[in-house]
Amino acid sequence: MTADVLVVGGGISGLACARRCDEAGLLVQVLDRGRRLGGRLAARTRHDHPIDLGAPYCTATDERFRAVVNGWVGRGLLRPWTDTFRTAGPGGLGGHRQGPMRYAAPRGMRSLVDDLAVGIDAVERDVRTVGPGRLVDGGLEAAHAVVLAMPGPQAVRLLQAEHLELVATAQQSYSPGITVVAPVAERTWPDFDGAFVSGLPIRWLADDGASRGDGAPVLVAHTTPELAAAHLDDPAAAIAPALDAMRQVLGVGLDAPDAFAHRWTYAQPSEPRDATFALSPTGIGLCGDGWSARSKVEAAWLSGDDLGAAIVERLR
Repeated sequence: MTADVLVVGGGISGLACARRCDEAGLLVQVLDRGRRLGGRLAARTRHDHPIDLGAPYCTATDERFRAVVNGWVGRGLLRPWTDTFRTAGPGGLGGHRQGPMRYAAPRGMRSLVDDLAVGIDAVERDVRTVGPGRLVDGGLEAAHAVVLAMPGPQAVRLLQAEHLELVATAQQSYSPGITVVAPVAERTWPDFDGAFVSGLPIRWLADDGASRGDGAPVLVAHTTPELAAAHLDDPAAAIAPALDAMRQVLGVGLDAPDAFAHRWTYAQPSEPRDATFALSPTGIGLCGDGWSARSKVEAAWLSGDDLGAAIVERLR
């Protein structure tokens, strides 16, 4: 297929970019290595209950993204969840911390990416044949712009040595993370939505049934970078210490024989960026949640949308 824009990466940033280009009348092709779209918004379904493995919610502070969120809320893809989380530590649940409204997805955050892909005909999943440099150069022969919507270290693998400026830009450091999911037989913990945790090997703990609104007895924890770095080769080894930390925070016993872990090698960018994307004179663009002062769903969408707008302006 000959496309105006080739987008590599089917997360929210890549699809936001693709959507902006598609709505401007450009021919867009999206490639993703997963069997389903989603990227950092990956999910797993258990007994018809979608469990977010990546970002558990989104906020909306930018006017453009707020309009998108309002549309998702209106169509039932998002629901206002809470503006208050707890703090927690070895002594258990602590005080309340109020912030912006957090929006959760009844069908999982991945449903937002699926929605952005509606109307984009050329979306290829499970693409496993991408080699170093090959896709960028081959793509530029058939497309006017190639977008690498992924963490910088992954983008570096696809860039040829002659793209030195982009290689230097993409070489951003990231910290790892592991998501530990604990489905249990029944809800025995005190009421809470989510908690920012310190002093334990997890940094975040959420009641997934509360976020989804279906009351499913599922807890989801995100480990600290230190625990993740120690177990990247064997993510399942992080389950036991994560469960112990959950028990300390909630003050209850948790029997979770079906608990599982999901590895994120590039979970959080370590350094903030001022720009929201990069676009080289040769038509290669970089975008993703790393292009922000903080890694957020909103930041990823803005990065992709901004890059899409720049590509549309250039190609026209």
